[in-house]
Amino acid sequence: MKKFLIASVALAAMVGSALAQETIRIGALYNVTGGMSSLDGPSLYGAQLAVKQVNADGGLLGKQVELIAPDGKTDQQETAKAAQRVLSEGVVAGIGQSDTTFVMAGAPLFQEKGVPFVTSGATHPKLPEWVGDYMFMAPFGDDDQSYAIADYAYDKLGARKVVVWTDNSMDFTKALSAFFTERFTEKGGEVVGTDSFMMGDTDFSAQIARLASIDPKPDAVFVSAIPSEAGISVKQIREQGITMPIISGDGFDTELVTTVPGPELANDVYFSTHTYRADDRPEVRKFIEDYKAEYGRDPENAFAPLGYDALMLVADAIRRANSAEPADIQKALKETRGFKGVTGEISYTRATMVPPKPVSIISVKQGEYKVEEIWKPEQQ
Repeated sequence: MKKFLIASVALAAMVGSALAQETIRIGALYNVTGGMSSLDGPSLYGAQLAVKQVNADGGLLGKQVELIAPDGKTDQQETAKAAQRVLSEGVVAGIGQSDTTFVMAGAPLFQEKGVPFVTSGATHPKLPEWVGDYMFMAPFGDDDQSYAIADYAYDKLGARKVVVWTDNSMDFTKALSAFFTERFTEKGGEVVGTDSFMMGDTDFSAQIARLASIDPKPDAVFVSAIPSEAGISVKQIREQGITMPIISGDGFDTELVTTVPGPELANDVYFSTHTYRADDRPEVRKFIEDYKAEYGRDPENAFAPLGYDALMLVADAIRRANSAEPADIQKALKETRGFKGVTGEISYTRATMVPPKPVSIISVKQGEYKVEEIWKPEQQ
C-alpha cells in the first residue's frame, strides 16, 4: 500500500508537471478595480487581444500562451500577492501595471526569482535601476514626457509662470512634477506656486482657492495626478471659473478627463502621452481595427496598445530566443532593437534601459481630444 501511495504521488506530480508545460504562462499584473482601473483595464484588454492573436497564429514554440491576470485592486499589498500567485504558477515572464508605485510592489519579486517583467505603462526612468536587470519598460520615461509637456507649455502655449500641483502619494506623480519643474525653469519659466493632494482626494477647494489668490495670475496649472483625480480636478477648477490651461502627463490620458467634468468644462486641457492617437502608422490602424472587432469599441486610451505592446515584446523575445526559459527571454529582451510596437519603436539602446520613444501632446477642447504635436526625445 505504501509503495502504491508513493507511486501515485509521483505519477500525480509528473502529470501536473506535464500539464504545466502544455502552455507558456505569462503573468499580467493589473489593477482592474480601484483608482487605476481606467488605465489598467484597457491595458489588460490589449494584452488579452495580443494573446488571442499569438495563439491564433500557432502560439509560441508550438505551445499556446496562457495569461494569468489576478486583480491587484489598486492596492500595493494585493499587487504583491498577485505577483506571488503568478510566480507560484510557473510564469516565464510578467507584464503589466500603469504606475510606478504598483510596479515596485510586484516587479522586485520577479527579479528575485529571475523572471523578466515588462511594465506596460509605468514610466519612472529609474525603474530598471531600482528593480534590476530583469526589469524592462515598454513606455517612455517620465523625464521624456515631462520635458515634452514643459516644452509645449513654454513654446506653444506661451506660459511663463505656472503653478504645480502634485499627488504626494505616488512615485509617478512626484517624479512627473520634478521633471516638469526642472525643464520648465531651465527654459526660463517660473514656478510661482506649489500645492499637493493625495490619491483618493475628492475636494480640491483649498488648492483652488490658493490658485485663484495668486497675483499676478499664473499662465497655467500643472496637475500631476492619476486618472481618479484627473477628471475631478478639471471639473472643480473649471466650476470655479478658472480658465487658464490645465497641463499634465499621461495620468490624464483617460476618458475621465471628459466624462467627469462634461464637454463644456473639459476645455483647454493639455497632456503628454504615448504616441498613438491620430497616428496613421499601419501598426496603429490594424490595432484599432482588431480591438474594435474584439471588444465592439475603440481603444479607450493609449494604455490599451501599451498592454498589447508589452505582451508582443515578450512574445518576440521568446521567438528570438527560441526558448521559454526566463533567463533566455531576459537576454533576448535586453537585445531588443527596432521592435515596431503600436505605441512606437522600442529599442534598449540607452544605458538606463528606458526606450527613447516619441511623445504625443494631446489637447482637450469642448470634450474633444486632438493630437497637437509629436515630441522627439534625445536618443542618449
